[in-house]
Amino acid sequence: MTAPSGGPQQAADAALAEVLDVLAARGYEFVSPTPGTHRLVRERHGATGRDLLRDVFGWTRPFAPGDLDPDLLATVRRAGVVEEADGALKLTIRVSTLDRRLYLHSAPTSARDAVFLGPDSYRFARFLRQRLAHGERFRAALDIGTGAGVGAMTLAAICSEAQVTASDVNPEALRLCRINAAHNRLPLTLAECSGVPAEPLQFDVIAANPPYVAGPLTRTYRDGGGPLGAGLALDWVKSGLPRLAPGGRFLLYTGSAIVRGADLIRDELERLASDGGCALDYEEIDPDVFGGTLRQEAYREAERIAAVGAVLTAP
Repeated sequence: MTAPSGGPQQAADAALAEVLDVLAARGYEFVSPTPGTHRLVRERHGATGRDLLRDVFGWTRPFAPGDLDPDLLATVRRAGVVEEADGALKLTIRVSTLDRRLYLHSAPTSARDAVFLGPDSYRFARFLRQRLAHGERFRAALDIGTGAGVGAMTLAAICSEAQVTASDVNPEALRLCRINAAHNRLPLTLAECSGVPAEPLQFDVIAANPPYVAGPLTRTYRDGGGPLGAGLALDWVKSGLPRLAPGGRFLLYTGSAIVRGADLIRDELERLASDGGCALDYEEIDPDVFGGTLRQEAYREAERIAAVGAVLTAP
């Protein structure tokens, strides 16, 4: 696993790791909803004191300096994740639980380099668990666009012997992924790149949960590129299939805009599988996600966005 830079950055990373240790010791749990749900629930009321850790680290509600115990407040200050406004404090990170593991990620934000974890992350992890039996043996695995590290850590938990690489174009994502992986005692190799890294030459398993929203959003974790947000997903599959070892599998979880009943992602994956001599197993996991996105001009011909899963197996 790559080492953090020295000095203030190393101290901040150590403080974030300490935050995870403290929350784990206190039995903290929080399931991260969609940004819209998060915003609605967070704004209902301020920190209540009845569930303070979830208010502060989950819902990222404003809190008073005296609400957290002094040691924990000092730790989040050392981590550099506290904002002050109107006499109150608020964290710029969130901590969520998935498969009983703690993950640092960005609080709801429109920042370009935000590190996303939400409902798609839970569906992605479930998809991987369903398609890869626990204890299944494989040597080299890759999670493309790892974000907070959900896919990579799910792969590492399935096969403890595998060398799992987590790639992302966003340095902040790799930073949080590294801290999350260390806390959860799941060793990863990190690669800062767009798509498939140069080494190793072949992978037994490649997993990806790419952004798939179309339109002028310019957010790394949402903008999928192409007219219907499918560009990045298809690019990753095209670049990943030649890197599969014989019998290797590419596991793709993404969203597909359905236009007049046609699933364009499925049609294109069928073509790519045929061209590469691969077997394709395709399923519609959820028929309707992010329905509000259909109001965007880019989706004027789409009738719904489905969450889909595909497994392409190399010959």
